[in-house]
Amino acid sequence: MSTAATAGRVREALAAASDAFAAAGVDTPRLDAEVLLAEATGWDRAQLAADPDAALDPPAGRRFGEMVRRRIRREPVAYIVGHKGFRHLELAIDRRALIPRPETELLVEVALELEPRTVLDVGTGSGAIALAVADELPECEVLATDTSEEALALARENAERLELASRVNFERGTVPPERRFDLVLANLPYVREDEVPSLQPEITEYEPRQAVVAGGDGLEAIAVVAAAASTALEEGGSLALEIGAGQAGAAAELLLDLGFLQVEGRQDLAGIPRVVLGRMAS
Repeated sequence: MSTAATAGRVREALAAASDAFAAAGVDTPRLDAEVLLAEATGWDRAQLAADPDAALDPPAGRRFGEMVRRRIRREPVAYIVGHKGFRHLELAIDRRALIPRPETELLVEVALELEPRTVLDVGTGSGAIALAVADELPECEVLATDTSEEALALARENAERLELASRVNFERGTVPPERRFDLVLANLPYVREDEVPSLQPEITEYEPRQAVVAGGDGLEAIAVVAAAASTALEEGGSLALEIGAGQAGAAAELLLDLGFLQVEGRQDLAGIPRVVLGRMAS
C-alpha cells in the first residue's frame, strides 16, 4: 500500500488507507485508518481531525504504510497496534490470546454488582477480566486460569505492567479442584464448528482457534466448566458465563440441570443476551 506510506499529509494518508481498507472488505475503514495513523504518528485522533493538512515525517509514514499493509491482509487492529482498552485498563494484546471485546465487560459488571470476596476467572486469555476485577474490587482475591501457557504468559505480563501482579494469581487449567469461590466468571469458546466458515478473516486467520471454537453446539467448553464450577462455589456463590447469540436458552437450561437457582440473562448493548448468571443455594 505504497500510496498511504508515501502520502505527505494526514488527509491524503487517511483517504488512501480508507479506500484500501474498504476494497479489502474491512467493516470500519475510516476508523481503522485513524487508529493506525494515530499509533504511527504518536498523535491522538482529535489531533488528526483538527489538522488534516499536517505533514507526516518519513518514519511515521513508513510505520503507517506497514500497518496499512497488515490491515489489508485483515490482521486485527489490536494485534497491529499491540494494545486494547478494556474497562479502565490498557492491555497489551498479541496473537497469544483472544482480543477482549466490549461485551465481555458485562462479566466485570456482574462482579461489581455481587462484590465477591473470591473470584475465579476461567479462560483468562490476556487477563482482561481478572485484572479489571482486581483493579475495581481491591479487596477481592482473584485467581485466573487458562489451558494455554502462552495466554497465561501474556496475562502475567499485563499484570506486571499494570502493577496488579500482587492482586491476581495465575494457574494453568480451568477450575482447580478442592478450591472454593464466591464467583466464577468465564468467557469460553462458544462458536459452533459449522459457524466457522462465516466468521471474518480477522478471527479465523489470526485469533487462536482454541479460544473461539467449541464443538458442534458451541457449548462443550461451557458445559465442562459449568459442571466443575457447580462444585467449586461457596454456598450462595454465583457463576456468570459469556455466551454466543442464540445460546441463552440452552445455557440457562444447563445451569438449572446442574442445580443453579435464580438463573437469568444479561443483555449486551445490542440487546443480545450475552451473559447467563446462576446462583447456588445458600
